[in-house]
Amino acid sequence: MGDQPTILATGPIDQVAIDILSPFGKIHTLPNGEPESILPLVDNAIGIAVRGGGSVNQVVIAAAEKLRVIGRTGVGLDNVDLATATKLGIPVVYTPAAGASAVAEGAMAYMLALCKQLNYWDKQLKNGNWVSREKSRPTDLYGAILGILGLGNIGQTLAQLAHPFGMTLLAYDPYVASEKASELGIKLVGLDDLLTRADFISIHTPLIPETMGLINREKMKLVKKGSYLVNLARGGIIDSLDTLHEALLKGTLAGVGLDVFDPEPPDVSHPIFRHPNCLTSPHALGMTEGAMSRIFKSMAEDMAAVLQGDRPRFVANPEVFQNT
Repeated sequence: MGDQPTILATGPIDQVAIDILSPFGKIHTLPNGEPESILPLVDNAIGIAVRGGGSVNQVVIAAAEKLRVIGRTGVGLDNVDLATATKLGIPVVYTPAAGASAVAEGAMAYMLALCKQLNYWDKQLKNGNWVSREKSRPTDLYGAILGILGLGNIGQTLAQLAHPFGMTLLAYDPYVASEKASELGIKLVGLDDLLTRADFISIHTPLIPETMGLINREKMKLVKKGSYLVNLARGGIIDSLDTLHEALLKGTLAGVGLDVFDPEPPDVSHPIFRHPNCLTSPHALGMTEGAMSRIFKSMAEDMAAVLQGDRPRFVANPEVFQNT
């Protein structure tokens, strides 16, 4: 590629991002986003757009001597070495607001599908079992308690969607002030209190050391019998699929909705994938047409801002601008 500046993408990016970033360098899409695929191409890289399962670690960042900005399509930064980027003065831009509505809608879809037993009723009707309607009763969102783990943009958007359903809203987030939560009609509580009281548990925390395995066998002992749990954040926030499967078998959980796993893709031979009350999707519910367009545009505009010497809107390490 000669000495021409390049912008590496760890996966395909939309045309809107290509149009914004092309004036700064040649866009090179990698066959996969693993560090060993990125390293041979970093010599002239001024930017790296991290998509999906791509990973930009300390070795990649240190080797990319011309690197000026890292962009992330999403809010999770567990696949970017933020500490190394910050140490080297490289801004890491991300998209905390662009996809919030899509993920929140996905959480609502899971909660509705699970409590209304849509998977069960669909199979019963298609098997000609009309009388099944007399043998099982779905449950309601109305009057139920929703416990939200993580009250960032997604958690707040979910709360707004849940209000018209007449749900009582609880949230656990040690980084959010109770006054802010009250403004949104949400009561902040401790994690144990939330798990004990909630009929629906929706996970929207980032994956950081403090949240790794946050939901585990011990915490599951606190969960209200017959509740529902959905996870659209990161798979590692739950210690294992075994924990969820055991809770389903015991009736502690009446249903589980999973859009994320650890690792990804998961081993679908695990018995939870055969449980009728477990609904799954391949880390896809936030990838709506509208959300992805907004995400790519936001990331590319902020990467372009850095490359032309301006300050981006959404930067995960703003301290890199303190002396500029």
